[in-house]
Parts: sequence; structure tokens; C-alpha cells
Amino acid sequence: MIALWQAEWCPYSSAVRERLTELGIDFVARQAAPYPEERGEVDQIPTLELEDGTRIEGTRAIFAHLDGTDAWQWEREHRQRYADHAEARESDAPGWILDRAAPL
Repeated sequence: MIALWQAEWCPYSSAVRERLTELGIDFVARQAAPYPEERGEVDQIPTLELEDGTRIEGTRAIFAHLDGTDAWQWEREHRQRYADHAEARESDAPGWILDRAAPL
């Protein structure tokens, strides 16, 4: 299974996760250190690690790799649901929920 080196707070990681979902591609999320100078495992996030160990770094390169992937039957519906939830993303609903679950 492919792995996505990412961070939940990273908007670029979020965009890649959304695109993988739209394409129906299962993946394992691998967490990277928050700051680049602390990341020994990857140079940047997001990084997509393929089953053969090849790593594709950066959103543009990952999207280019995914271009031409056959569409999943739910691709359009997932993109629409993403658009439907724009207000929640803009209002920082995840941040509010996270603060309630585990305030730091």
C-alpha cells in the first residue's frame, strides 16, 4: 500500500489526501515532524511513497503522478462534498473540535 508522509495541519497534505480520496486510492498516512529541520524521514511534506519505495515529493509532483489515473465512480461526488464543506473548513471547525477533545 502507498504511504503519504504528511501533517494534518498542512493544506498541501490536505489537498493530496482529498485527491487520493477522489480517486479511490487507499493509503497509509505517515506522520512527519512539524519542522523541516527536524524531518529525517523525508525532505518535505507531502511526500507520496509508492509500493516500490519510490518517493514523489511535493503537491505538484504528486498531482502530476496521479494525472491519468482512472476515475473512481465516486470522484465527482467526493469533490462536491469537499465543496459543500468549505464553510466548515473556513470557520476552523476542526480546530474548534480538536480544542474540545484535547486542549493543550
